[in-house]
Amino acid sequence: MDSVQSLTHLDAEGDARMVDVSDKPQTLRRAIAVCEIAMKTSTLDAIQAGNVPKGDVLGTARLAGIMAAKQTASLIPLCHPLPLTSIDVRIMMDENIPGYQIQAEVKTTAETGVEMEALTAASVTALTLYDMAKGLEKTMVISNLRLIHKSGGKSGIFNNTHNVLNT
Repeated sequence: MDSVQSLTHLDAEGDARMVDVSDKPQTLRRAIAVCEIAMKTSTLDAIQAGNVPKGDVLGTARLAGIMAAKQTASLIPLCHPLPLTSIDVRIMMDENIPGYQIQAEVKTTAETGVEMEALTAASVTALTLYDMAKGLEKTMVISNLRLIHKSGGKSGIFNNTHNVLNT
């Protein structure tokens, strides 16, 4: 086997293709992605108090993340449409940022993984938080989107303990 792993989304001629997973066994697949959104303390306080003109910022963002995971195959050209069995989006206030930590966990039993669905859910949750609160602040920063866990399938368990802030 070559020391350089081949790109599975390219055919022999170098053209993009959807990977054929029809011979892979269905296994329980799970992925967790995280990101964060930083904002002024006054914006964080307004969201926490429910004083944002657009309404329920956190509830709307959580719902947007769930909906985004379900639409991943429509957004990313070579992703397989998957029968998602669980999507859990958590938004946790973090005064040290100040802002929110976002975690999206996605599960399915399928031939391929749900990493892209988890990453999509986390990012769209953050984007929706921004959209809902941009009337209060346009300088919010979304950062550190990353996969922190993946399990199921041939490659087994992956845990990303690398802290992107300390690179």
